Parts: sequence; C-alpha cells; structure tokens
Amino acid sequence: MFDSKEYIEFKQGNIPLIISVPHGGTSKCSFIPKRSSGIFGIDKGTIQFTIDLIEKFEILDSKSPSYIISKIHRSKIDLNRGKDDAYNQNSLFAREIYTFYHNKIRDLILNNLRIYNYSLLIDIHGFEANNRPSGFRDVDIILGTNNLYSFFPHPIPRKDWDKNIRGDIIKKFIKLNIPIAPGHPRRKEYVLTGGYITEQYGASQINNSQSIQIEFSDRIRVIDENLRTIVLENLAKILLENMIKSKVI
Repeated sequence: MFDSKEYIEFKQGNIPLIISVPHGGTSKCSFIPKRSSGIFGIDKGTIQFTIDLIEKFEILDSKSPSYIISKIHRSKIDLNRGKDDAYNQNSLFAREIYTFYHNKIRDLILNNLRIYNYSLLIDIHGFEANNRPSGFRDVDIILGTNNLYSFFPHPIPRKDWDKNIRGDIIKKFIKLNIPIAPGHPRRKEYVLTGGYITEQYGASQINNSQSIQIEFSDRIRVIDENLRTIVLENLAKILLENMIKSKVI
C-alpha cells in the first residue's frame, strides 16, 4: 500500500508561498526501476537548504511557507518532467508517487487561492558553478520563469519586467554583490527558463498563481557557509516583504 510519507514530505503553511524540492532525494527504492534516459544526478543539499530557508521565515515573522519535498532519487523519478519522461512507464508505483506529488502541489495552490486569492510557487534546484557552459558569466543564482509566462498570462512591456518579485530578487542580490542571472544587461547570460513544474503551475496555466524556478550554485548550497547564510536570510526577507507590500498577508 502506498504511504506518501515514505517518499514525499509536505506541509501546509500560513502564507501563500509554496516551496517545491523535486531533485534532492537520495532514496533509491529497489522496487522502482531506473529511468532509461535524462539527467540522473541529484541537486545535492537542496533539501537541507529548504529546511533552513523555512526556519528563516519562522524566525523573521513566525510565518511558515507550505512545502513539498521528494525523497526519491532523481534516477528513479524526475518530478520536474512531464509524466511520459518522468519515470519508467512500466512502474505503476512510480506513477503513483509522481501523481501524488503533482496533485499535492495543485491542492496547495488551490488552497492559497481560496484563502489569499494569490499563490507563489518556488521550485528549488541546484547547479555546479564549474559545470556551466563556457563563455557565460559566473553566477551563483539563476532564475527561471518561462520567459515571464509563469508570472504573467500574457506578454508585458519590457519596462515592467522587473516590477515584480523576480525583479526584487535580482536587484537585492546585485546590491549584495552576489552574481545572479538574469542580471547583466550587456552580457549573454546562462539562463534556465524553468522546467515542467514552473510551467505547469504559473500564471499562464492558473489564474493568480505565479511560479519561479531558482537554481543555487554549489557554493551557496554546500561550500561557503557565510554565503549560504546571507542568501537564506535575504531571500526569506525579500519574499516576506514582497507579500506584505502586495497585501497578500
């Protein structure tokens, strides 16, 4: 019998923010067959990073984001892919876990919309700074919003691109001298548009729901403790301040 707690950890919070961690799990369930293609490596440290981020919210203002965290190794299920590419199609159990994860995200969003008439989903990922393609600026944070379609259902004027929480995050980390992409107007940026989760649960698909994929370098997640603390504290502060300013909490 399927027991979700063994494979997925989740909790409903008291602000309209949801944090998803699809690639941090380490459990290689022997009864789930390995995927045949795609990326198999995990985003090391993203689960603990998220736990620490949630604690920052509680310290700042006794607020708690909702969260959903996969414990399953990415080689078995990639929850940031469409179902046809996410797992071995012969595994009914893998399908059940995948379906539960995505149904839970949708439930959390709908609950936020019912209470606050707004929902923000942050999908947390990791990358190794030294493995970025050559020719790009060295950065520690990469934001993905499906070319802003996960923030707005229709194209918006370029002058308004930074007038949202994505813009607030970019401006804050530039001010802190922490390299972030997009963030440099005159250089070709290594930018990830965001994956399946960002696309499915953003504004182009669900009214009043925004989503953003945030990729953190290994320097932030596991190498530089001081940098990690600065990022955690300031990200929590930006998100809280934005929600207060927008009068959604």
